[in-house]
Amino acid sequence: MSELLYKDESYLLIGICMEVHRYLGVGFKEAVYKDALELEFLYNSIPFSKETKFLIEYKGVNLKHNYRADFIVFDCIFWK
Repeated sequence: MSELLYKDESYLLIGICMEVHRYLGVGFKEAVYKDALELEFLYNSIPFSKETKFLIEYKGVNLKHNYRADFIVFDCIFWK
């Protein structure tokens, strides 16, 4: 089995997700969980950007649709 990339960061993020789930439970819309995650990132001083848009190129042409990551954390982990 290969080594996990960004091991420490990944474990921290999983713990934060578990905290949000433990506190809110199930049944809310996605936006509620995103708001809670954003607060946890701030509380834990985790660098992040939200709703980052990326162009998708196909054979040298930018497609009209794009990819939007819910979060980018630690400038290296994309979250959708």
